[in-house]
Amino acid sequence: MQKKYELLKDDTKEYFGRTLYRIKALISFGAVVAGELGGYIEAEKNLDQSGNAWVYGNARVSGNAQVYGDAWVSGNARVSGNARVSGNAQVYGNARVYGNAQVYGDAWVSGNARVYGNARVYGDARVYGNARVYGDARVYGDARVYGDARVYGDAQVSTYAIVSERKMIFWASNVGTESGTLTVFNGKDELIVTRGCFTGTVDEFLAKSAEVHDEKTKREYELLIEVAKSRILG
Repeated sequence: MQKKYELLKDDTKEYFGRTLYRIKALISFGAVVAGELGGYIEAEKNLDQSGNAWVYGNARVSGNAQVYGDAWVSGNARVSGNARVSGNAQVYGNARVYGNAQVYGDAWVSGNARVYGNARVYGDARVYGNARVYGDARVYGDARVYGDARVYGDAQVSTYAIVSERKMIFWASNVGTESGTLTVFNGKDELIVTRGCFTGTVDEFLAKSAEVHDEKTKREYELLIEVAKSRILG
């Protein structure tokens, strides 16, 4: 397989004790033209030699991090640790993705956002501003997490989510018959609930709960929803 880029050994950056090398395209592919200079990576393992993935500008990829598929990392973004950026995902601005985090699908992480831990951002999700997504959190679908929002633990934020402040999301773990996580968050028009495979409005969730759960579990969910409403809506 013909390599699509090379590392320039005379153009380097030091990053947390690691030497990173600027990349140069050897062939034209995707939006990249042969001879074009890219960002900095520590080794070829950081950027796949196949596909259209690329690291632009002053962006840096290091450690065991991998960028592949048609993903882009650009601006002053940093991807490190064991992080993965793939599919058509984009990480740009001053964003940081690290730890065991993964960004994939058509997701974007930008601004001063941070995604780390075991977090996953995917689908058409957008994480930007000063938002933080970490722990085992999942942000997906058409979700928008931005501003000073924090999504962490086992929280799941999905389709129609608009979370720009910490108070716009509530979750509780070790609940229900499966000891899972109930997440309630601000949507485009009303509060949205995720629990396991369920995603829907509060009324839809409570109706489903009444249908499938015993009285004790049903009542617990009703109480949790009331707490969530109080926290989010005030």
